[in-house]
Amino acid sequence: MGSVIAELERSDWAFPYVVTTGQHADVVEGALRDFGVVTSRQLNLERRSGSLNELFGKVIAELDRVIDEVQPYCVIAQGDTTSVAVASLAAFHKKIPFMHIEAGLRTGKLSDPYPEELNRRIAGLTAAMHFAPTRASLDNLLREGVAPGDCLVTGNTGIDALLQTAARHSPAPEGFPNLPRVILATAHRRESFGAPLESALQGIRAAADRHDDLGVFFLTHPNPHAHEPARRILGGHPRIVVADALGYSEMVAALKRCWMVVTDSGGLQEEAPALGKPVLVLRNTTERPEAVRAGAVRVVGTDLTAVASAISQLCDDPELYARMSVPVFPYGDGHAAKRIVAVMRERLQRRVPTLSAA
Repeated sequence: MGSVIAELERSDWAFPYVVTTGQHADVVEGALRDFGVVTSRQLNLERRSGSLNELFGKVIAELDRVIDEVQPYCVIAQGDTTSVAVASLAAFHKKIPFMHIEAGLRTGKLSDPYPEELNRRIAGLTAAMHFAPTRASLDNLLREGVAPGDCLVTGNTGIDALLQTAARHSPAPEGFPNLPRVILATAHRRESFGAPLESALQGIRAAADRHDDLGVFFLTHPNPHAHEPARRILGGHPRIVVADALGYSEMVAALKRCWMVVTDSGGLQEEAPALGKPVLVLRNTTERPEAVRAGAVRVVGTDLTAVASAISQLCDDPELYARMSVPVFPYGDGHAAKRIVAVMRERLQRRVPTLSAA
């Protein structure tokens, strides 16, 4: 959202009121600082159980109060988190247009990924305007009955952010291994918690054992179900660094310097191909097939043997690595935010005619 907020702030007609949920606050605030964004409101979420139902209820109650106070002309959110689904419903209940960035991604399986597939379908049902990153995402929306005039291919704002940040030439993050081939790795999907996640982590460690010149820079997720097994399984290896989540600039610096990416992150599936980094996806499905078709991404699942073998294949086959490391841009050209803000203004003129004179 950083590039969209910045574009709105540069406009002569809009004031963006930025709301964060307060989850993973240090990481979020650090990322916003990278883009010069100041939070207008941080929600107060005192959670006890950590369940998705508790999160859903608390966020919608808090957002309801914020919407009543601010009286916005629209609500904007990006992606497929629970917070996005909640924001879309809160806006819908108040009859305020909801504008969904990164719209139309689908696997076709309601529980894979869990709960993201449901979240983005909820947003798809309630949105007044859908900003799709690719033509395939747009086609998904049209098949679901979204009117052609209510959806547009803009590219993904994540590529805007990536290209802007990558141009800064930041130093490598602290602890980044000084080795010829370093894997940048993450794993945090809820559907993989437990045995699947542990199997994938064991596969990463097995690959590191097999190749003496291979290092791993593993970034943990704040959720204890993700970071506890990562530290237990990967910790103590001489060429594996297990680190806490990075700020956005540091993350991009690590991405620029790594040899390949092993992840279940949706964002990294888009960002890494733009920088020419091969990606192995620790999932059984992906809602981002474009980079798979482009040859930059492979879906390998979480099986120990499959993960270790896929990493080793890239280590042992320089021709395969060369094919997968050609930069490709299926998710945008870095100008998504400009397109999104232009369309937002046009749509909001229908509700606020005075905008046309701004």
